[in-house]
Amino acid sequence: MQIPASFDYVRASTVDDALALLDRHGPESRVVAGGHSLLPMMKLRLARPEWLIDINELYELDYVLRDGNTLRVGAMTRHATLLASPEIFRLFPIVADAERVIADPTVRNRGTIGGSLCQADPAEDLSTVCKVLRAEAVIRGPGGERVLSMDDFHRGAYETAVAHNELLCEVRFPIRPRSGSAYEKVERRVGDWAVVAAGAAISLAADGTMDDVAIGLTAVGVAGTVTEAEDLLRGRHPQEDLFLEAGRLAALASKPIADQRGPIDYKRHLADELTRRVLRRAAARAAEAQEG
Repeated sequence: MQIPASFDYVRASTVDDALALLDRHGPESRVVAGGHSLLPMMKLRLARPEWLIDINELYELDYVLRDGNTLRVGAMTRHATLLASPEIFRLFPIVADAERVIADPTVRNRGTIGGSLCQADPAEDLSTVCKVLRAEAVIRGPGGERVLSMDDFHRGAYETAVAHNELLCEVRFPIRPRSGSAYEKVERRVGDWAVVAAGAAISLAADGTMDDVAIGLTAVGVAGTVTEAEDLLRGRHPQEDLFLEAGRLAALASKPIADQRGPIDYKRHLADELTRRVLRRAAARAAEAQEG
């Protein structure tokens, strides 16, 4: 089946307009921006919304702004914008690492950070990136605005805390001094979903020890971050033997399933190896930030 079920369509002009339309049309309405996740599901009839609310004219949600020690990114910011932003690359190189391996230029030109996070696909790259960076999601609805951590925002595969009459409006990234981050992904072909991917962020204390560490895995059943490996590293100086042990712990924490992308042992091996790689690169980038 490659033809969507019938639906009605309306274009929202502002955030308030979009919220009013969502409230009016109820749980069977869905918003569409890039559409690269929703439309294929509609063609397969895995999603059958009665109303599509187009939010592409919500330019008020397309921005990258620094606000003190927070970087604010509007939910309608396109992947291509994130990839091209020098400030994002300087503050959060993990975002550029991930964006380079998300799909292809056509998808990156249309797809949005909000769409990626709200799809909540277990193999989606930016969800892991946002968890590693301790980002917060800003949601607006009839009751006003609420701010959630990524752990609270994502409630499971393809499920988020955004109610049917609410809209993800902004993602907030805390800016930490002496920090570095990295993301690496193994895929069957360029632009494909991850077989396995890993992300890490490290903040150094003034004495060079790892003041804060976050490690995330994509597509292997890890809902949050790998706390066992993070606890091992926190408060210690970056060194290879610690990264090797952190990789081993990440592999143990993973819960992959065997599928067309590979068997369980292969995916656990990737979780181990990729964790080591991103920790090395994140630590090196944090050291550069400390020297700068």
